[in-house]
This record gives sequence, structure tokens and C-alpha cells, in this order.
Amino acid sequence: MAFKLKRSYNEPISEINVTPFVDVMLVLLIIFMVTAPLLTVGVQVDLPESSADSLPEEQEPLTLTINSKGEIFIQESKVEYDNIIPKILAVSKNRTDTRIYVRGDKTINYGRVLEIMGMLSGSGFTKVALISEPYKER
Repeated sequence: MAFKLKRSYNEPISEINVTPFVDVMLVLLIIFMVTAPLLTVGVQVDLPESSADSLPEEQEPLTLTINSKGEIFIQESKVEYDNIIPKILAVSKNRTDTRIYVRGDKTINYGRVLEIMGMLSGSGFTKVALISEPYKER
């Protein structure tokens, strides 16, 4: 009985080379690690702090932001003061039960935030809430 120990060069290789697979996975990991923090970028606002509990969410709320310059944003698009209600109605598809979170920079006039919240309430929106940072011990 003679056994053939050497492989012929014409036979296919039955081993799987995983090196290219590992290289691709490492590159994808680095790409996702770099891009993940960029996905949460929004309008930069320095929110006031509060010790109140957060509200439970059943659907995605709309966010209305007033930055330190007094500029108004719905989600991340800038809106003029006179166009707030038409834009919110368009985005919420005329549903006045949509939850709206108002984010106001702590350096702006509190009356401006209340004025916009009053305008939203006067237009029929019943779920308007303020957003704040959780209170931090100092």
C-alpha cells in the first residue's frame, strides 16, 4: 500500500483564507467608531439643569430648539419666528397630540421660551414640555 503524501499542484485548495475577511471587519469597525459620534450632532445648546424625572416616550417627539443667539430650530432646520406653527403643523401632519420638546439655552430670556410655548399651546398642541440637563452634584 502506497499513500500519496504530496499534493498535486492541479488540485484545488480546500482551506478558507480568513485574513481578508478580518481586514475588512477591522476597517469597518474603525469606520463605525469614527462616524457614530457624528450621528448625534444637533444644534448646540447649553441646557439648564433639573432634578425632575424624565417623561416616558411612546413615539418620536418633535424638538424645538432656541439657541443662545435666539435662533429657532425645528429638529435641526432653522425656522423664522413667523413660520414656527405652519412648520410644526406640516412636520406633525396636522396632529396636535404630537409631543413637542422645547430646548432653550440657559443664557436666553426665559420669556422668549414661554412665548414660544404659549404660541404652541394656543395653536392646539397639548403635549409641550421643556428639556433640561439632569442635575449634577458640584
